[in-house]
Amino acid sequence: MAAKGLHTLIRLSKWNVDEKQRVLVALQGREDEILAAIRHAEESLIHEQQVASADAAGVGFAYAAFANAWLSRREQLMQMLEQVRQEIIKARDDLADAFNQLKTYELTQKERERRAQAERDKKEQAFLDEIGLNIHRRRDKEPG
Repeated sequence: MAAKGLHTLIRLSKWNVDEKQRVLVALQGREDEILAAIRHAEESLIHEQQVASADAAGVGFAYAAFANAWLSRREQLMQMLEQVRQEIIKARDDLADAFNQLKTYELTQKERERRAQAERDKKEQAFLDEIGLNIHRRRDKEPG
């Protein structure tokens, strides 16, 4: 019964590790999206700066409003990035804990199997020794 329970724990732990990996991958994907949004915002700022400098009288007056909005958006993206990075750190820690727990169960199972095999080998050797001893006794009793 204990062996079956341990196999169940191992299977559950593997599922838990897989789930933690999926969470980590999703968070890393979110981080990539935010970084892409930051790059896109910076590219649009450069583009707007070029347009504003080329037509200072026509579009230049609207650039200040764009720049303020851009700064707000950039700050918001940076906060989102920091939050996701904190979540990634926590997810990595959770994954490491789950992996360590899985390895503990696997090592325990391997040790149980090793001990069971050693016990089987010991019994088999005792059986073979008994057979050998019986054969030796029979030879000693035979006349001749």
